[in-house]
Amino acid sequence: MDRPFDVLIIGTGTAAYNVAHPCAQAGLAVAVLDSRPFGGTCALRGCQPKKYLVEAARVVRSGRDLHGQGVGRAAELDWADMMAAKREFTAAVPGRTDHGFEKAGIVRLHGRARFVAADTVAIAGKDAGRVSARNIVIATGAVPRPLPMPGAEHLTDSEGFLDLNRPPASMVCVGGGYISLEFAHVAAAAGTRVTILQRGDHLLGGFDADLVAKLTEATRAAGIEVVLNAEAESIRQGNSGLVVHTVDGGEHTAELALHGAGRVPALADLDLAAGGIEASGSGVMVDEGLRSISNPGVFAVGDAAASVAMLAPVADMSGVVAADNIIAGRIVQEFDPGPVPSVVFTHPSLAAVGMTAAEAEERGDEIIVNTGDMSRWPTYRRLGQEFAAYKTMLSAADGRVLGAHILGDHAGELINLFALAMRAGWTGEQLRAVPWAYPTHTSDLKYMVTGAG
Repeated sequence: MDRPFDVLIIGTGTAAYNVAHPCAQAGLAVAVLDSRPFGGTCALRGCQPKKYLVEAARVVRSGRDLHGQGVGRAAELDWADMMAAKREFTAAVPGRTDHGFEKAGIVRLHGRARFVAADTVAIAGKDAGRVSARNIVIATGAVPRPLPMPGAEHLTDSEGFLDLNRPPASMVCVGGGYISLEFAHVAAAAGTRVTILQRGDHLLGGFDADLVAKLTEATRAAGIEVVLNAEAESIRQGNSGLVVHTVDGGEHTAELALHGAGRVPALADLDLAAGGIEASGSGVMVDEGLRSISNPGVFAVGDAAASVAMLAPVADMSGVVAADNIIAGRIVQEFDPGPVPSVVFTHPSLAAVGMTAAEAEERGDEIIVNTGDMSRWPTYRRLGQEFAAYKTMLSAADGRVLGAHILGDHAGELINLFALAMRAGWTGEQLRAVPWAYPTHTSDLKYMVTGAG
């Protein structure tokens, strides 16, 4: 098989979807190619199925928080029921995605791609052969970061955790990023004895250090052991389970060892050099229109692109931008997602958007930094939550909101409002002027932009 297309998209996740359908609607001949069931990481192996686990665990933990405040017998996590609900959702994704492509007139190919020329890939698998296209879009997503340590094969990655038939009795998380934190809180809610090993002196690099410290307290209060400055160097199978050895001589034994040391773009199998495609450890190097800087016939979107944050909504936006530029045959739209909120779905959750405290400190008197402990605010007292705090950054010159960091219940929903305010150029005074429904989490925004606490 050697079929020419206007557009060939490697991958079928959220970024790929947002490239394929507009291009097909514009009358271009489009094909999608994937070596795995159609649907991509977010819908099948990431954010959507993860949220089934996170929400179940959150309800259980919330019930425990309210014990003594009107809630009697606390809820228990039914792992089998939770997984059944999650699998019912994911089982429908490949067929629904495939049908959507078929209905749009998009050719669906199954197999593993490898570049053999600047405009051609070879396919190994069901639809073996070669496919060429005027535009090739790399939308392959991300995979767990390779860990060059003896025994790394014993690690269970996030995909494996999301498909466990029962919770492990004990678990060691290697790494202190969001994957470890989120799954640690889920497992602990199910009764698992959990230990997190973080090679640095704090968890969650990239988030506000003060709020991360409070989340670390909350994590320990949930019964999760957090060991800082503990870099894993090897894993072996012991008599009582897996044994994770750390550089400082520590040993941690558990039934399951979770890979929580981050993810990298899934590019290793593509032979990018054969396609003349320049890449770094962060992904394919692209210009402002998401086109390869070394091969103008190649675009990269989502996690595969070096300049795109590994977040599903950002991947969606990158797909839209790439599609517009492919349809036009030139760069007519630049990729600029603006302020991008992110959330760690722990209990309580941690969310951030925009300027960090470190950036605010560098700019000195130009920035107003408001901080506060919300644990005694009525919003959190009535939920029985011990840990809640915020930090907001405003321009000293005109009061515009420049950043926000929130630890607490509904932090993910609140951070979206701050992101909206930043995109609209709103000031703290304008947020205060809105007669928010009360009493709600949202109505607390007016206090967060004044330094109450």
